[in-house]
Amino acid sequence: MSSSAATPAVPDALPEVKADRIPLLLIPALALLALPAIGSFSTWVTLTFAGLAMGMIIFIIASGLTLVFGLMDVLNFGHGVFITLGAFLAVSVLGAMAPWSTSDRMILNVAVVLVAMLVAMVVTGAVGLGYERLIIRPVYGNGLKQILITMGGMIVGEELIKVIWGPQAIPLPLPTAFRGSVLFGEAAVERYRLIAVVIGLIVFAAMIWVLSNTKVGLLIRAGVHDREMVESLGYHIRRLFVGVFVAGSALAGLGGVMWGLYQQGVMPQMGSAVNVLLFIVIIIGGMGSVGGCFIGALLVGLVANYTGFLVPKVALFSNILLMVVILLWRPAGLYSVGKR
Repeated sequence: MSSSAATPAVPDALPEVKADRIPLLLIPALALLALPAIGSFSTWVTLTFAGLAMGMIIFIIASGLTLVFGLMDVLNFGHGVFITLGAFLAVSVLGAMAPWSTSDRMILNVAVVLVAMLVAMVVTGAVGLGYERLIIRPVYGNGLKQILITMGGMIVGEELIKVIWGPQAIPLPLPTAFRGSVLFGEAAVERYRLIAVVIGLIVFAAMIWVLSNTKVGLLIRAGVHDREMVESLGYHIRRLFVGVFVAGSALAGLGGVMWGLYQQGVMPQMGSAVNVLLFIVIIIGGMGSVGGCFIGALLVGLVANYTGFLVPKVALFSNILLMVVILLWRPAGLYSVGKR
């Protein structure tokens, strides 16, 4: 028997998926349809960048959650606690390094935000590891118990945050260099929203590169399509899941920092409030699809900002309406995963 026959190998290619570019057109189509309704080009530019920034932050938070569901069929309703934890850690870091965040030197402002993001990702990743072992692992394969126990974990997490930081809302002002706006002709776009768009694109590009060009990424994609096949080849899918769960928790912490700065304030209930948007996004995108999650997040952000300006009363349920329209068109979401 040859040695190559005894060594499990990852298949060279996953089942081919026909290229579908129609969902990609939804974002420019929505933006162009909103332009005549808004009327003012400068206002349209401002709202569009605000929507894209909001969407990018939501994508960062939701991307790990959609991979966790795609890989292990785990609906983690406690994901919001990592968002809240990341935001409150940013409060502590920026408060402890206040001279840096209020300095007129951009390099110090950038450094303090990077430190806050790094601390948030490390701590939420570590908490995510313990959360998976204590809360998620005992309920694999049982959807109802997953919902109940992860919602309980969310409540307990929020109460622990209240014990540490208190129950009141806390302001989280932007560092000096992140304040103000950049002018594009007559359109004013907030500087932080431009930064959020850039960070979101970097995270998306990094995730696509890892999923497409690394062995770990290939295993993740193969596991999403056919978990049993990957396990039969000798790979430990559960270890892979733990890694994805920790990475998803860390991304939620990063998103929490960005969301807190976006709102310029944090409160213990912010994670549970954002949770609703997260599940709308992953349902719109197709449960388990990173590309669908990205498009869904941008659509949610744009719709929220356009309707908030045009029809404020509709903005309260605009994302639910968007989800209904998308699911009537494609019941499995924009990019359905093969096994769903």
